Amino acid sequence: MLDKIKTLEGYKLDSLDGTIGSVKEFFFDDKHWTIRYLVAETGTWLEDRQVLISPYALTFVDKEAKTIAVDLSKKQIEDSPALDTDKPVSRHYEETFYQYYGWQTYWDGPFAWGNYPYLARTENAEKKSIQPEKSWDSHLRSTLDVTGHTILATDGEIGHVEDFILDDDNWMIRYLVVDTRNWWPGKKVLISPRWIDAITWSESSVRLNLTRAAIESSPEYAESALVTRAYEESLHGHYNREGYWVEKQTAKKKSH
Repeated sequence: MLDKIKTLEGYKLDSLDGTIGSVKEFFFDDKHWTIRYLVAETGTWLEDRQVLISPYALTFVDKEAKTIAVDLSKKQIEDSPALDTDKPVSRHYEETFYQYYGWQTYWDGPFAWGNYPYLARTENAEKKSIQPEKSWDSHLRSTLDVTGHTILATDGEIGHVEDFILDDDNWMIRYLVVDTRNWWPGKKVLISPRWIDAITWSESSVRLNLTRAAIESSPEYAESALVTRAYEESLHGHYNREGYWVEKQTAKKKSH
């Protein structure tokens, strides 16, 4: 199902033996635009550290109850490798984190989930030696930090990032929600990460290979309505681009 990131912020996180906190933000990588970690707000419990939860442990999003089921116990989370709140996520930390839980690493293969194009919850991952501490890998981005970044069309500014549309089946970011009303009497539109030419993180800008006119005339995004497949087909048809679901169906057929 497609959900807005801001909608999920504040959802309660239900572990195997009780609530562990709520959703604060997400970290995604800017290569595959896939959520790598959910950051939990734990209140007074584990308040001295940043608590990360991988999508490998997220089993169900209940929109009615506003909860996300976490397939981990409180003890597992408490004993997991600690990450200080004032430090970024290094690859060394990720290696330690993934080895602790025994999950397949996402960076050791060509696909969004390493050796798999879609999230495959496998057990008993191969144990690998942990490399010496390195500096922060800048592929990880916070959804809170990227919100507000300027959107640049091929012929000028067109809006800013207001939110993200997440596919909670595979934890991929399918669209950026772009608010164009700061630049012209416009509307909110959806932009696929596949249509991005370049990102300049130091300047907080995202450059698209689309013109302002094309974006202006694209199907409007209504926040009150669900993103349906009919809307997605209309959006991709407007830009004459193939939908991600075509690739998804092909990948599933090959896996059977």
